[in-house]
Amino acid sequence: MSGLSGPQAQRGPCPLALLLLFLLGPSSVLAISFHLPVNSRKCLREEIHKDLLVTGAYEITDQSGGAGGLRTHLKITDSAGHILYSKEDATKGKFAFTTEDDDMFEVCFESKGTGRIPDQLVILDMKHGVEAKNYEEIAKVEKLKPLEVELRRLEDLSESIVNDFAYMKKREEEMRDTNESTNTRVLYFSIFSMFCLIGLATWQVFYLRRFFKAKKLIE
Repeated sequence: MSGLSGPQAQRGPCPLALLLLFLLGPSSVLAISFHLPVNSRKCLREEIHKDLLVTGAYEITDQSGGAGGLRTHLKITDSAGHILYSKEDATKGKFAFTTEDDDMFEVCFESKGTGRIPDQLVILDMKHGVEAKNYEEIAKVEKLKPLEVELRRLEDLSESIVNDFAYMKKREEEMRDTNESTNTRVLYFSIFSMFCLIGLATWQVFYLRRFFKAKKLIE
């Protein structure tokens, strides 16, 4: 049996796969590098949905040659201050954790040392969701074929997009409820202010009338 030829054999990646990768790719990978001066602290924040696997790799280049007792500490926390990962005297390594709720996570690098020391170069590569999964390892464990692995990846991408839309819908509902609550409070406050002004105007009329009568300016 001969192989396929023509347009079918030259067909590229599935358009659906490209669309899913386009939608999720930029939001699920964070790769950044920056310089960290001695005795300084730099933090990165990212909002991540719940029940997502987060993996990361970091590398800190020490250009001081060990002078000044330079050390860099790495700590990852959530908005409540819970420590998800911590490493003293970090140089190079990896970390992984699973989120329990929609939250803002903070990755902080803190440098401590003495004397005039060159800035350290910090390289951080974080992935979450589908991008954090090792599909090669999954294929080995579950003995999947390449096509089955790609289908699994597309299935995870589709589920992630559905979850993102559900999250955005939830946020939209929360914002709508907040707007409606604010509008109701503004309405009640406006009605209360109107009654206060009417009461004040009525009191001024009666007060001025008594004043003018006391001065015998009116009968």
